[in-house]
Amino acid sequence: MDHERKKKLTFFTIGLIFLFSGVEYAVILPTIWRYLQTLEAAPYFLGLALSAFSLSGLLSGPLFGYWSDRTRTTKKIILLSNFFEIIGNFLYFMGYSKWLILSSRLVAGIGTGAGSSIFGFLTRSTASEDRATVFAAVMACRQAGLLIGPAFNIFLRLCDFHLGPFVVNKYTAPGLFMFVLWILLQLAVVFLYWDLPPVERKKTLSTSQHSGEEGIDGFGKDEEDVEAEVKPLMTSQELVGSYGSVMTSSLCKKHRAAACNNSPDHIHSPLESPVSSSSQELHRPCRQFSSCQEFLREEVVVLLAAQFITLFNQTALETMVTPLTQKYFNFEELENSVMYCLGGVVVIAGFLFVRWMSRHFKERVVLAIGLTICNISCIWCLIFLANPFGGFSWQLTEFIIGVFLQVIGLPFVAVAQVSLFSKVTSERSQGFSQGVRRSVGGLATILGPLWAGGLTENMYIMMGVMAGLLVLLTIMLAFSYKRLVEPTVEDMESSHICG
Repeated sequence: MDHERKKKLTFFTIGLIFLFSGVEYAVILPTIWRYLQTLEAAPYFLGLALSAFSLSGLLSGPLFGYWSDRTRTTKKIILLSNFFEIIGNFLYFMGYSKWLILSSRLVAGIGTGAGSSIFGFLTRSTASEDRATVFAAVMACRQAGLLIGPAFNIFLRLCDFHLGPFVVNKYTAPGLFMFVLWILLQLAVVFLYWDLPPVERKKTLSTSQHSGEEGIDGFGKDEEDVEAEVKPLMTSQELVGSYGSVMTSSLCKKHRAAACNNSPDHIHSPLESPVSSSSQELHRPCRQFSSCQEFLREEVVVLLAAQFITLFNQTALETMVTPLTQKYFNFEELENSVMYCLGGVVVIAGFLFVRWMSRHFKERVVLAIGLTICNISCIWCLIFLANPFGGFSWQLTEFIIGVFLQVIGLPFVAVAQVSLFSKVTSERSQGFSQGVRRSVGGLATILGPLWAGGLTENMYIMMGVMAGLLVLLTIMLAFSYKRLVEPTVEDMESSHICG
């Protein structure tokens, strides 16, 4: 099978993974609240169940990402994570008690950790200029799952029979349905997924060969010339002008010199090249320093803050929606499913628009547009949803506008920040970096439902804090706007040496 066909099948399988994750979210979220009520769970248990899923994903994401960085493979990681999804959804289907439901979401959440490995794989397998487009397509697959999921719920709610000792009804059927889907996906990964080589591998090889030829031609250069050539590469933006920076470039230089002089490796072997040995001595301390500072650079902090705040607000609103529709509109499972289905249509349209927009505008422009929409949405919800005005029709209109603004702003922020994050962090450790990013998002999806679940009767406090976080993020974006760009060639070379 040729490379192009393998690539298409692999990307198709990745699309299925995100599609099924969206379907799982969409079939479980509209019914889990009622499911827990049948098991006599307290209201706060809804927040616990939703947060448990995110907690295990938060912990597993960096581990799976680090694994993929070390092995440069993702297939085994995906197969393992799918196994946790299969077990978790079967436990959800059993549903003997509220604690089993909580445990099922905790186990299934481990499977989401493979997302960090997949994003790292996509970063290595796509060109920089195509990355936002590819990420938008992958995220649109998840939103398609969110759109299709409620349609499945329309049929799953009609289930009412026994399967051996288990009861299959409108609450347990989503678990059985996802159990079957994840088994089918496991087969798709086995037969249709390949660990493709990085797209930039040829460039790297040609560069190293060219450097090797230059090293042979200039073997007689003394160490002062080598140090003079390496010196400009040590002063990248990665080491100065960042949040949490504690070293200036001169201090880093002293630190490198001291570390090199005290290192046992400073003594050269007779057969060792003076060029390679001096370069290793100069690079090793900087590599340790850069590893500590990777996630403290200004642009990285801003993007991680965007990940946290937008997901915190999104999951808080999602948690609040079902109790709110039940309180004001008497929505049941069918109405909630239709609502999520319509929201999915809007989000997919948003991702398609962002996919087109990313080809004509820089990611930071897309991010600024999305953040503006999110601010408008949060202010609208604070004014109209915290204490709805008018009769039923006015309240429903206010609710629809608030939800529409929220879901239309999501694609702009989601695509822009993940694409920018892949460009401002080291490509060699992209799996771990994406794991950290997704863990920050996981923390937000833990705290968001807990925050909203405990304040359903105090909407002004809940929405006020969310609005304050968005204002903070807007200020951070305004001050760091110039830094939210892809590093130059010199900075990329510096980060490779110091990474």
